[in-house]
Formats: sequence, C-alpha cells, structure tokens
Amino acid sequence: MLREETAASPERRAAALKGLSAYQNARRGRKRASKPVSARAGRARLRDYGRDPAGVPVVVVPSLINPPQVLDLRNASLMRWLARHKGLRPMLVDWGTPVARIDTQDVAGHVEALLVPLLAALDQPPILVGYCLGGTMAAAAAALHPVRALAMIAAPWRFSGFSAQALQEIDSLWHAAEPMCRSLGLVPMEVLQSGFWRLDPARTVRKFERFAALEPGSPTARSFVVLEDWANGGAPLTYAAGRQMFDDFFAADLPGMGRWHVGGKPVDPLSLGVPVVEFVSTTDRIVPFASAAGFADQRITSAGHVGMVVGSKRRDVLWKPLRDWIRGQVLPK
Repeated sequence: MLREETAASPERRAAALKGLSAYQNARRGRKRASKPVSARAGRARLRDYGRDPAGVPVVVVPSLINPPQVLDLRNASLMRWLARHKGLRPMLVDWGTPVARIDTQDVAGHVEALLVPLLAALDQPPILVGYCLGGTMAAAAAALHPVRALAMIAAPWRFSGFSAQALQEIDSLWHAAEPMCRSLGLVPMEVLQSGFWRLDPARTVRKFERFAALEPGSPTARSFVVLEDWANGGAPLTYAAGRQMFDDFFAADLPGMGRWHVGGKPVDPLSLGVPVVEFVSTTDRIVPFASAAGFADQRITSAGHVGMVVGSKRRDVLWKPLRDWIRGQVLPK
C-alpha cells in the first residue's frame, strides 16, 4: 500500500517507510495493570474503575473491534477521569478473547449472552455509555434490560448512511476474506484493519511521513505509538459476529429501520423510554455522521472518531458534556 500511494514520489515513499520503521522500533512503556473485575459472563468481564462504591454504575461499552484501552490511555483516560467525580462508579466492559468454534456469538449474541448478564449482576440499573459498535450494542442491551439512561458515542445505527463507495469496499473485503474466516471460525484483526486502511490509504501514508519527522521519544511521538498500537491491536471477532456485521448490517438499512431483533425483541433506540443522547462527528471517517441514530439530543463535534475520545480537545467536545449529561441523570431534578 505504501508503494502504491507513493509511487510518484520516491521522497515520500522513503519518508513513509522511515516513519513505519521508527514506529516498529519505538520503545513501549509498561502496560497498565487491569482494573478489578466486578462481574463475569462467559469470557466477558466488567472492570471496576469506581472510587465511590455507592456511586451510580456507569457502564461503558467499547466496540468489539480494537481493544477497549482507547478509553483508558495514559494521560487521556476517560474512565479514570469519570472516576474522579463523586457519585459515579464507572465500569468498562472487557469482551475477552474469543476461541474459534467455542465462542460462536454473533453481535446480538454478545448482547444477550455477555453484556446483559453483566448488567444483571449490578445492584441497580446503570447508565449505559457505548462507543462505536459498542453504542449500537448498548442500545440493544437497553431494550432488553432496565437502564437509567443511554449515551451513544460515534455509534453507527443507520448503516445506509455509509457512502456507496464505503459499502462497496466493505462488500469487496468481506467477499475476499469470508471463506478463510469461515474456515478459521474467527475474523482476524488483520482483516478488519485492512478495511480501515481502504477508507483512506493516503492518510495512512501521510501519518507515517509525519511520524518520521517527530523527535523520537517526544510526547507527540509516544502518543502516536500508543494510539497506533491500539488501532493495530485487538482480539479477533467470532465468525458469526463478522458475518452479521458484513452480511446483515452493511447489506441493508439494518438496524436503522428497527428490523434488528435481539433476544426476540425489535431494537429501536428512539423508543427506549429512557433519557438518550448521542455524540456524533461531522468528520468521522469510520462512522459517518449520516449513520447516527438521530436522537433529539444530539451533540455535534468536528473532532474525529478517535479524536473526540483522546484528542487535544477531548475534554471540551466529549468528556465534560458527557459528564454533565450523566450528572443530569443522577442528581435530583
């Protein structure tokens, strides 16, 4: 891919390859110790970040794609920042690593067999906060289990909102990869990562060009390595989850028209009967603005899919507004 995007410029190709080599050889710090587990359901865990045991549980649901660490990065941890606020008990869902042919849940099955049992282990209805595909899944969980409120962050709902080009790229990717994934019983992260690259291959080249010019070990360089490691990491999906995503969600306006059934119930986030809010970006390349659920309470930002969570403006565009909204569901009216 680097060769294709920089074929017309040997200088750019050299810079990008230099940046890629620097990234591969960059020093990594020690991984953070995992937070204690407050509930288990199969391979999934609910990790407790709360400092206030009596606080209202705020369960944050990450995507199945990429690990949940983007919500707990060093110097940019939404989870630990929320935990500093009295009255809140943030908890993060850890989906664990699926085993081929043993873990066979599709996306709906993850909600039914893993997420809802984690919520049922709590002593009171939680506030659900879902990021990316985790927001889609959190909406389904809210249809099956009592919750206090739901917040969706950069979460796709109306899959017809993806561009025709993106849908064509997704279909082409799955058509090529599906036989191997079916044979493995898993969808390797490499398959999903290649899909992200296809969204904007030139951007991938540019970011490594820029990284080549950074001072090794500088704060900016360290942040790049941490985020790139997160983007390239993560457990595989179950084959069933990948098949449902690619064959069902992206093949039609699902679940945007309310035709997605989980636990025998249709899922419609517009009719949950609890307070809802969504944070959406006008520049999101992963989850386009047009795919949002369309809540009346819609907070719009120009920060990107990842930038709204960990970027330099994260506190103003997401963290503080989310905290204030959560407090509004907790504090007496």
